[in-house]
Amino acid sequence: MPRPTEEDEARFRAAVPEDPRVEIRPMFGNLGAFVGGHMFAGLFGSQLGVKLPEDELVEVRAAGGGDYGPPERPMGGWITVPEGVDPAGLVARAAEYVATFPPKPTAKRR
Repeated sequence: MPRPTEEDEARFRAAVPEDPRVEIRPMFGNLGAFVGGHMFAGLFGSQLGVKLPEDELVEVRAAGGGDYGPPERPMGGWITVPEGVDPAGLVARAAEYVATFPPKPTAKRR
């Protein structure tokens, strides 16, 4: 499992919008950003990925975005932010997209 550097984590945190609905939490040694229990942006090693609707995935892929997640099992509906693209705009779009999903129920603790 690739691990992000401190610089990668700082870049991720800087790209995530300051919004009371947003929660950043650790995910398998990496970071994820969530709205309503749904992850909308993630860090996988140095890869910053976002969840977008299909038509926007096509647009970002044309700009150089690639599969997000482990190469042997990339995450569907996700794309990496292309090099040279300011990630804040894509991360904000992903947050707004995921905010349209119904909130996930919180798990009951034992």
